[in-house]
This record gives sequence, C-alpha cells and structure tokens, in this order.
Amino acid sequence: MPLGIVHAASEVVPFAKTGGLADVVGSVPRALSRRGHDCTVILPLYQCAKTGKVPVTPTELTFTVQIGDKTLPGRIWRSALPDRDRDQDDAGPVPVYLIEQADYFERDDSGGSRGLYQYREPNGQMKDYPDNCERFIFFSRAVLEALPLLDLRPDILHLHDWQMGLVPVYLREVYRQGPSASERDGYDRLRTVFTVHNIAYQGLFWHWDMKLTGLDWQLFNYRQLEFYGQLGFLKAGIVFSDWLTTVSPRYAQEIQTPYFGMGLQGVLAERRDRLTGIVNGVDYHVWNPATDRNLTAQYDLDSVTGGKPLCKGALQRRYGLPEDTTVPLLGMVARLEDQKGLDLLAKSADQLCQSGGSDGEPPPQLVVLGEGSAVYHRMLMELRARYPNQVGITLAFDEPLAHQIEAGADIYLMPSQFEPSGLNQLYSLKYGTIPVVRATGGLADTIVDCTPETLENGTATGFSFLPYDRDAFLGAVRRALEMYRREPQQWLHLIRTAMREDWSWDRSAAEYERVYEKVVEERG
Repeated sequence: MPLGIVHAASEVVPFAKTGGLADVVGSVPRALSRRGHDCTVILPLYQCAKTGKVPVTPTELTFTVQIGDKTLPGRIWRSALPDRDRDQDDAGPVPVYLIEQADYFERDDSGGSRGLYQYREPNGQMKDYPDNCERFIFFSRAVLEALPLLDLRPDILHLHDWQMGLVPVYLREVYRQGPSASERDGYDRLRTVFTVHNIAYQGLFWHWDMKLTGLDWQLFNYRQLEFYGQLGFLKAGIVFSDWLTTVSPRYAQEIQTPYFGMGLQGVLAERRDRLTGIVNGVDYHVWNPATDRNLTAQYDLDSVTGGKPLCKGALQRRYGLPEDTTVPLLGMVARLEDQKGLDLLAKSADQLCQSGGSDGEPPPQLVVLGEGSAVYHRMLMELRARYPNQVGITLAFDEPLAHQIEAGADIYLMPSQFEPSGLNQLYSLKYGTIPVVRATGGLADTIVDCTPETLENGTATGFSFLPYDRDAFLGAVRRALEMYRREPQQWLHLIRTAMREDWSWDRSAAEYERVYEKVVEERG
C-alpha cells in the first residue's frame, strides 16, 4: 500500500550535514520512493543550504509561530533531493522544503567558526548556541504549520533525533485540538515515527525554557517532558511518538540498559514493544569505488588489486608519507570525541606507530581526518610531530578526502565506546578497507570478527574486540596487521568478502516500510 511519508530533520544531505543523521535522511526517502511511497523532506534553511550546490527557491507560503511572548515569521523554500537514480527510478525526485527564519538558521559560516548547532570560542572549544531550545521549538512548530500550507496529508511523520522531539507533543496537545473538523483535517490521522540516532544527544534545556514552548506546565513531569529537572526534547519524542526506531538491533537492546541508556533506559524499556532497531544503509551511488570520482583510480571486486594500491599511493603523497604500498596504512574518519574511541587511540598511538613486523617490516602509517575536541586536536598534532614519516592529520571536515581515505587505507579504525549504527564501517566494506571495530551497537550487527571458523565459512569481514581498553584494541589491530603482512592471499579473500556485502538502503527501507504499515494499521 503506497503511503504518504514526511521526514523532518535538522540536517539532510546534500543541504546541510554535521554527521550521519544527514546521510540517513538524505537516503531513506529516496529508497522509500523507489518502493512506491510518496515521500517529502523538511529541514531548516541554513546558510549552507541557501548557498549550496543544490538550487533552493522561495515560495510565497508564509506562517507565524509563537515562541514565548514573541511572534516570529517563517517562510517556506522549495528544492528536491538530487535524482541519482534516473535510470532506475520512475518516481521522480523527492521534494524538499526548507524553513526560513534567518535569525535562527542563517548563522553558519564556511570557515568553521559557526556551525549548525555550535560556535567556536576563541580557545578553540565548540559550544552550543544558547538559543538552541527556541530555534528547534520554532522548527518543530514550523513543520506542523507547513503541512496544510503544502497541501500535505501524510500517513506518517517520521521525526529524527532530539531536535524533532517536541513535534509529537505539539501534534497531540495543540494541532489535534482545533475547534472544527476542518482545522484538525490531516492531523487526526497523522501518525508519528521517531528515530533515536544517538541517545547521547538529548536536547536538554533549562526548565524555565518550558515557557517558550507554549505547552501546558502540567506536561513538565517525570513521565513526560521533565528529565532530572530539565526540559528533555529527546525524552518527549520517545514518550509521545506512536512508534520508535533506532539505528541497529543491538543498539535498541543496549539503550535499555544503564550503561548505554544515558538515563533514559527506563523510559525506553517501558516502550520496548514499540521500539525497532533498523541498521542504517549506504547510498552506493555515492559510496562506491567503481564510480567514485573523488578517487585517483576507480576499482571494483575484480580490479581491486590494481586500483586500490593506486589510491593508497595517492593518499600517501597527499600527506607526504613514504610512498610504499607494502606498508600497512591505517585510516580513521571521525568526530574527534570520546565516543569515537579517541581516548583509546591516544593511549595506543605510540605502540601502533612502533609496531613493526617480526621480520623487520616497517611499522604502519596512520591517517586521521576529523575535528572536535581541542584535547584530541593537540594529541594528534603532537603524534604527527613525533612520527612525521608515518602520521598524516587533517583537522577539518573534508568529504572528498573522506572518500580517498576509505579507498587508500588498508585498515579502518573504529574503536567506538558506543556506536548506534555507524556508516564508515559499511563504507569501508565496499572499498575493501578492512574495519577494526569494537563490538558494540551497529558495529556488532554489521562486522563479523575474523576467526579461523569465520574465515573457513566465508563470513569474516573485519576484526573486532569487546573490552573497552587499550590492550583489547591493540590486540585486534595487531591481528589485522599480522594477516596483512603474513597471509596476503587470505587478506585478499577477506577484502573480496567485505566488498560483496550488501548494506544498501533498499534493505533498510523495507524494514521501515513494515514499521509504517504496522502503525497505519493500528490507526484503522
């Protein structure tokens, strides 16, 4: 049954991106559209979206939103997700609508001092904008205001992460309360699906910010909007939505425990019968070494032995490292934060850079791309200074370079403390770059540890470890290095097994479709 589905999120590729959330919301609607559903996307009109490569145009559609004692105007702009599937997609491009409110959303810059949610202080630390609460109150209301203006009467409103957490609250408490049937038209039958992409980011604000919402103070209680004395956007989405999803089956289980639940484990456990884990997918029109224009050489399963060494040499030249395709090259692309295992890398880096082979082979090279904590910026630059012929560092976000690292590295490091789903390990599989991961969340769901048994049955795709400590991490990396150095044919077999894996969005979209159908059936 074809469904009308609106995805609302704070960032969407290719309009605005800080992380994997944008990739997800830029891909799922396309995959659902290919399956016959009528999809639409709504996000804020940031400066980067206004000046980006994909054209956006204003409409004449305007509205107002009350934020505390202020009445603020909004305007709707129009665009579409670029159609990457013209040869196989008869559904046409997915429409995108962007919410204009210049004071709230057009503050990001290309220099990196002001982002979508944070700004950089003079000491280099990133800090949240103090008005993030009202910014996303405005956007939450704007999404619901936009539906009738755009003549949209969807079956499903799919909401993503804490920024969207108040939408189901407003839907129930405000937009279904119109005095006439015409005012409620479209809202009564609308059902909400809320995806928790990363429970560590909860959207917690001062309790007096409740006044900005315009909602009844009776909702500020421990079972609904209050979270340890603060206003909790993510908690609101979990409590008020019709169905919950998160981005891997393992993570769905983990966040119901105290270690991973970040204080929300009890709330999630109460709703476990309405919580589904669905692994994120990969857009293989973007992440495919056979067609990737960012690469020095394109390659596929059959040509990997010729193309991948050329990509590796180009990456070594870019960083001024000795150009030797026999030296193992470790790669990492990540936010430079504790969650991504940067503390493990800090504790292990010297051992890694000194770990030559038992037969006198040179130690590995290491390339890291990312930005984040000033502590890790400093650690990485000091590492580069100690090992200038082995280490390359880029402290920025660089999409083409991320592709080049995926193609040029031999081994990809992902030692996350927790990882709801993860995308880079999936990119690595496609690029024949063997991942070393901690067995948590989506990493555990997608990477099969290399053991004699999994090698024999042809299921091994990487190396994993479980204890979050330096020795376990180093042990997994050393297992990978040993196979790379000692068993080249086995290594090539591992590469080809990894490259055959299918983690396309089509398989994820089928699971979302089942969730939507279940929710719509309950509606009657």
